[in-house]
Amino acid sequence: MIRSFTAACFALLLVLSLGVTSAQAKTVEVKLGTDAGMLAFEPSTVNISAGDSVKFVNNKLAPHNAVFDGHEDLSHPDLAFAPGESWEETFSTAGTYDFYCEPHRGAGMVGKVVVN
Repeated sequence: MIRSFTAACFALLLVLSLGVTSAQAKTVEVKLGTDAGMLAFEPSTVNISAGDSVKFVNNKLAPHNAVFDGHEDLSHPDLAFAPGESWEETFSTAGTYDFYCEPHRGAGMVGKVVVN
């Protein structure tokens, strides 16, 4: 009886831990400037789930930032100059979020976060 109770508790613990693991939010990285030195976000489109985050990392040809059209709360207007400088934004609501780099928008440095 104690053996079956212990086994049942272990099985329940295993099921709960697997459920928690699969529900954890993830973080996707977006480079500010491509590895080849192009004025672009890499990748330019990111698909995530509600609750996930995007980590923006300054890569090449600074300065860069990320401004979201109509979403000041997600925007990072401060310019990143140092290689490796980064920040994260968490997306809690489903939708499509267009963003751009202010200094390089005219060069086509634009991106999109699609939240499911």
